[in-house]
Amino acid sequence: MAGRRPLGARALSLLRWLGMLLLLLPPLLQAGQGCPGPCYCFATPQLDQCSYVRLQEPPRDLPRGVRNLTIAGGNLTVLRRAAFAGNGSRPLGDLRLLLLPRDNIQAIEDRAFQGLPGLAALDLSHNPLRALAGGAFRGCPRLRTLKLNQALLLLGEAPEEPLAGALRNLSLRRLELAGNGLRALPGAALPEGLEELDLRNNSLQGLSPQELARLESAPLGRLQLYLGSNPLRCDCALRPLLGWMRNASWRVPDARSLRCAAPRELSGSPVLRLRLEQLGCGAGREPGPEGAGWEPRPEEPGEQKELETASYVFFGIVLALIGVIFLMVLYLNRRGIKRWLNNLREACRDQMEGYHYRYEQDTDPRRASASASGL
Repeated sequence: MAGRRPLGARALSLLRWLGMLLLLLPPLLQAGQGCPGPCYCFATPQLDQCSYVRLQEPPRDLPRGVRNLTIAGGNLTVLRRAAFAGNGSRPLGDLRLLLLPRDNIQAIEDRAFQGLPGLAALDLSHNPLRALAGGAFRGCPRLRTLKLNQALLLLGEAPEEPLAGALRNLSLRRLELAGNGLRALPGAALPEGLEELDLRNNSLQGLSPQELARLESAPLGRLQLYLGSNPLRCDCALRPLLGWMRNASWRVPDARSLRCAAPRELSGSPVLRLRLEQLGCGAGREPGPEGAGWEPRPEEPGEQKELETASYVFFGIVLALIGVIFLMVLYLNRRGIKRWLNNLREACRDQMEGYHYRYEQDTDPRRASASASGL
């Protein structure tokens, strides 16, 4: 009997391991069958990551339930119609995130992303795009984030024209165009309802009143603009942008980090701290984005008011916390405080009785007459 128990325990353990293996085997087989050769699949086909440098075309036979797909360092060159959906025969309705950085993509044809109806975020950064079809993103009604950082440098002298055609009828919320050498705001390419526009590390020297008026229009009234690492020229032409940032600081979240690149005497100076005389402008006023006159101020009253309000709020919160702590101390020590008050009252009563006794002794006529007879 004593020798059979270890054997039964080992058999039971072996059966448990076999049961676990049978439970894990179907997902593993499904992942292995659904993943293309140059891709990695992790346990389930929820994430496929293709990172082979020699990948010449989009992977075929992707799992239908894939949600995130990354292809980095490939050589895709041209994205043709329904490139990721088997030419339309295998739509990927669950795909939400598609990352294609540094894949040497040079041309995107019409409906290249057809068959991806649920696609919400697309990254095409660091690709040498030379051709972008007007219907490149057609078939992606839920696309909200598009990244084209350092992807438009070879698209021609006016990349905003093909970009505007490709972004037409999209409902983007965030658009990244950093590092594309842009010299002006691509106003015609900005879709209505856009909320974030990344123009960092471009060649912008400023924004004209017409460009600012475009940003103030109703379709772009909630747009936030990122302008860091641009060679801003701090002269009189910068006045419209400077006034716009001071009057609506929330529109440029990185405004405090902006620095002058020219002229030499102002190089490195914070843009928001510039004074009117430093810009080399006359005493007259220039029209602002809305056509009304405005003049840059040496200080930032809007920010000072916000800081002052925040200081008052913080001071009020501190006082409220001190009051709450004081009340809590009183409540927790209510018995001791009551005892102390009773003792204080008794001590005061004894002291007053002593004063009263001495007063009665001093005003007693018999004691006064005895004192007189003694004399």
